[in-house]
Amino acid sequence: MKLRRLLCGGLVAALTGLAQAADPVTAFETANRLYEEGKYREAAEAYAALADQGRLSANLCFNQGNAWFKAGELGRAIVSYHIAARLAPRDPDIEANLRMARELVSGAPPPTPAWWRRLTRSLTLNEWAGLATVCLWVCGALLAFREARPHRERGLPRWFPLSLAGLVISGLGLSGAWLDHEGASAVVVTVPEAVVRYAPLEVSPQLQVVHDGVELKVLDRKDDWLQVGGLPRGTGWIHATNVTVVPR
Repeated sequence: MKLRRLLCGGLVAALTGLAQAADPVTAFETANRLYEEGKYREAAEAYAALADQGRLSANLCFNQGNAWFKAGELGRAIVSYHIAARLAPRDPDIEANLRMARELVSGAPPPTPAWWRRLTRSLTLNEWAGLATVCLWVCGALLAFREARPHRERGLPRWFPLSLAGLVISGLGLSGAWLDHEGASAVVVTVPEAVVRYAPLEVSPQLQVVHDGVELKVLDRKDDWLQVGGLPRGTGWIHATNVTVVPR
């Protein structure tokens, strides 16, 4: 009897695990169907629920951005496109949709990344790490091959300078990607209008009004206020409830 209970319990656990494994696929198809039916806000929220479960992918974020864009939420769409671009930095569709959404934003232009950030963002952090690892292994293998030759000549193997150059470049790229990942946060305004003030207080004078989709760079934080830059009138403070942080 006890063995039967154990077997039944194992069977139930296995069936539950299979059902849970199938849930993300079903949820993704449901979100896609909502989008096709023109229920864009519901579709975007369904994609967001999947992302909250850790089912993050470039395709999911791209679809979510499209749903927010169709729902008229430019700021949320831009955030989703940014995440998708970090996961798939060379996808032309993501780049095109992000550019199109940005063109519809009124107010401050998006901040222009430094040249080294643009270069390092051509690959993901994991891709830079993988490339650096491969170059390191190649350098090590060439040195080991040189030492293993019974009558080795003086000097290094022919391909060693090339592999060493690759290691240096990939190492610099990895360092740049890490600095970019750990650098200042970026936020996007996700409300129709938000007030930027001179100080982190509701009674502080108004510096500027920013609109949905404006991208800002975070310089500091105090309680529920963020000091942001990238504005035509300089730096100011915006309440955190008016923006969404772009995840690194």
